[in-house]
Amino acid sequence: MKVDMKVRPADLAKPIRRVFELAAAKVRSIDRNWDSAKGTPVFTVQGKYTTRGWTEWTQGFMYGCPILVFDATGDRKLLEMGRSSTLKFMAPHVTHVGVHDHGFNNLSSYGNLRRLMREGRVKHDAWEMNFYDMAIKCSGAVQAARWSEAPGGLGYVYSFNGPHSLFVDTIRSMRILGLAHQLGHVLMGECDKRISLLNRSVRHGLSTAKWCVWYGEGRDHYDVRGRTAHEAIFNRNDGNFRCPSSQQGYSPFTTWTRGQSWAICGFAEELEFFKGLDAAQFKAAGLPAKAEVVKAYVKAARATCDFYINDGTSLDGVCYWDTGAPGMAKFDWQNTDADPFNEYEPVDSTASAISAQGLIRLGNYLGGAAGRKYVQAGLTVARTLFDEPYLSTKSNHQGLLLHSVYHWPNGWDYVPPGMNIPCGESSMWGDYHLLELANLIKRMAEKGPYPTFFDQK
Repeated sequence: MKVDMKVRPADLAKPIRRVFELAAAKVRSIDRNWDSAKGTPVFTVQGKYTTRGWTEWTQGFMYGCPILVFDATGDRKLLEMGRSSTLKFMAPHVTHVGVHDHGFNNLSSYGNLRRLMREGRVKHDAWEMNFYDMAIKCSGAVQAARWSEAPGGLGYVYSFNGPHSLFVDTIRSMRILGLAHQLGHVLMGECDKRISLLNRSVRHGLSTAKWCVWYGEGRDHYDVRGRTAHEAIFNRNDGNFRCPSSQQGYSPFTTWTRGQSWAICGFAEELEFFKGLDAAQFKAAGLPAKAEVVKAYVKAARATCDFYINDGTSLDGVCYWDTGAPGMAKFDWQNTDADPFNEYEPVDSTASAISAQGLIRLGNYLGGAAGRKYVQAGLTVARTLFDEPYLSTKSNHQGLLLHSVYHWPNGWDYVPPGMNIPCGESSMWGDYHLLELANLIKRMAEKGPYPTFFDQK
């Protein structure tokens, strides 16, 4: 991609205002028209949100969107929309034992409400805060209980595919374990064994870094630094790693860009979290030394971010759904701006929005010259996404971020008449993460409180 080294957060103030103005109208439209009996809105078809039964992993994003719009605009009706819906619908997600998505659902809803109260944006209420704390503690413990051991003292929170499956996505769910740990919580096991949530969070991250990220160190014939696999498969008879795999990407040896985006954002956020933990906490949790853990996370974060910047996107910073999909060889996608209406392969704007946040967070974490290129890359991507053809400006389209892809191998995405690929549609996770990205940059421009999933000291 062509990184603009001059764009600044303040330069995006006007586009960000437009993003939130559009978002306010769209979340109201969804609230008015969505039938909760249908489940959760997942993606749009011809501009209207529809559901897709797989797991209810997008419900927290549905209620997180109005909360984030309140965060930016002060519209208290939207705050109440998100808060009342969280209270009414989100409890089953707190104790859901069958998914790896707790950090998505419960920090987007309970977590954002808690953050706003801690920031003083919402009047403090001790019992309401206790309610949010309890939801996060329970969610973190339930997520940590979904555990498989792995070689070398590692392990992972396994995906909904079962105990053999480590998804790259789940690195961002580790946030819920981290905050629950910070709140003083543990997972209680057999014989009252106290299981550290920090231990499981960190070991999961180290496993993801080891088996879902490549470093150009000769792992296999397709070892390109910063490439990621969607899934790592383990033999549960002996715990050993067997092979990479993919559920939503083209293949185990190509990079499904949304999976990579979760790694880009997830590792960066965890590094921000670790900064406030002293080395003694790592030792008490039975982990390797803090410096060793941080080194592994920085290695994974920089590798994935560098791949995104150097190999994974078009000139304008927008990526296609998989860098190795067969149609990618048919056009010069790295030396032009992304074309969401091309004939061969779809872009995935949601992967770009998630990656942009991770790039900015890693850059802010590293600081100085080392971090600047990542911040500038993230701002460059954001500037592209905050405008057409990615920003949905039509009032009759319920989505906010256009050109999202959910599961192209399964053919779940809507393909307009006359087109070969899905385009022009939105997803609940894409809309939510565009708002997270906009809120982060807005806070940076205004020198406001830096938004994190954890409590800053």
